[in-house]
This record gives sequence, structure tokens and C-alpha cells, in this order.
Amino acid sequence: MENQLKTEGKFNYVEAGDGTPIIILHGLMGGLSNFDGMTNFFPEKGYKVLLPELPLYSLPLLKTNVKQFAKYLKEFIDHKKFKEVILVGNSLGGHIGLLFTKMYPEYVKTLVITGSSGLYESAMGESYPKRGDKDYIRKKTENVFYDPKIATPELVEDVYDTVNDRTKLIRTLSIAKSAIRHNMAKDLPEINTPTCIIWGKNDTVTPPNVGKEFNELLPDSELFWIDKCGHAAMMEHPDRFNEILIDWLVKRKF
Repeated sequence: MENQLKTEGKFNYVEAGDGTPIIILHGLMGGLSNFDGMTNFFPEKGYKVLLPELPLYSLPLLKTNVKQFAKYLKEFIDHKKFKEVILVGNSLGGHIGLLFTKMYPEYVKTLVITGSSGLYESAMGESYPKRGDKDYIRKKTENVFYDPKIATPELVEDVYDTVNDRTKLIRTLSIAKSAIRHNMAKDLPEINTPTCIIWGKNDTVTPPNVGKEFNELLPDSELFWIDKCGHAAMMEHPDRFNEILIDWLVKRKF
């Protein structure tokens, strides 16, 4: 991550550029560096990009859930004094973005989800590797991507450390169960916020049918596919991801 992490009170975040704020929400195993492609691209297009570190491992266990993360996001937006934002979420981050949009629709200009949980148990149930030896963790991490080379040794090490840290593992399991409980199938038809859905055609964590279902249930949504792409489109195909998103934002005048 080229940009330095800022700390203001309880918020740690990266910020780059000026203009309409784009807030990026990372996933359960997703680091801020996963979004370097966006952080380097969108400030040059007139947007302010912010990546808050979600408190996945710092909240009390009983508050370690999707709804509390949505409330944390509200506090962050209020802290920054933003009136309206563009939300971009991958995996768990997409789920948080959806729930936030349901809870606080007046804050969201447009929502962008990619590989989002929120519809099916399978969307979250296998999206984090369970404990095991490093070779097992490496294979599970590689399976997240179409191109296994994206799972660098550093990324595998990060995942391995997380799932073998008892405190983090307990919270990871709590978040996963919370995501399953917060199924949003009945809520999506009530979310009228314009939504851009960008999905990997080869996503095995949230398969293509999940992206189609989001598109069918969200009233004002468009679905875009990226070929030879797994669960983290913004990592595997950052240029194509950015191209789809900037075209959407320009077309919708965001």
C-alpha cells in the first residue's frame, strides 16, 4: 500500500485524492492492499478514495457481526462529515455495504458489490479457510482466485497467521455465522439505490448464480462479468474492474 495509514480516534484508514468520496469495504480475509488498483486509479479521475480498516478483531465478541460493522461505517462517514458516498464492497465488505444501504439509504449515492456475501450460506460458509497446515491454507487461498499465482506467499502467510490465531479465529467464525444469519434476500427488493454488480465468471466462493440473483433482486442494478476471474475481481483484473466501474459512474453521473 503506497498510501500511509491514518489514525484518527478509533478509525484507521487510507485516504487518497479529492472529490466525490468512494469508500471501499474489504472482506473477511481481505487486506487494504487488495485495492491498490483502485487507490491508484480513481484519485486521478476526480474521486477521493478511502479504505477504512474494519474492526473485525477489535470489537467485543457479542458485537462482532455484520450489523455492528455497518454502524461502524456510519460512524466513520459521520466522522469524515460526508453527506453522500459511493460504497464499494468485496465479499463481506459487499454484505456490509448492502446492509448499510438498507439502514442508511440517504448516505449512499451508489453501491458497488463484487463477490458479495448476503444471499446464500455457501457465499460465506467456505469463504475463509479453516485451520490446518500451511499447504492446506495455501491451496484454500489459491482456490479464491482463477489464477493461483495471485495467492502470493505473503498473502498465504497472512491467512495462515489469522486462522491460527485463536482470538482472530473465534471472531472470524462469529462473523461468518453473522453473515449467514443476515441473509438479505427479502431486503434486496426494497433497496432502490443504483447498484453496480461486478462478478468473476469463475468465482467458486460466491458462484456466478449468486451474482445473477443479486441482479434479479436489486431493482436498480446492472451486472458485469469478468472472464477468467475468481472471487476478488479488483485484485485479479484491476484494470478491467476499474474500466467497468468508471464507465458505470460516468454513465450514471456519479
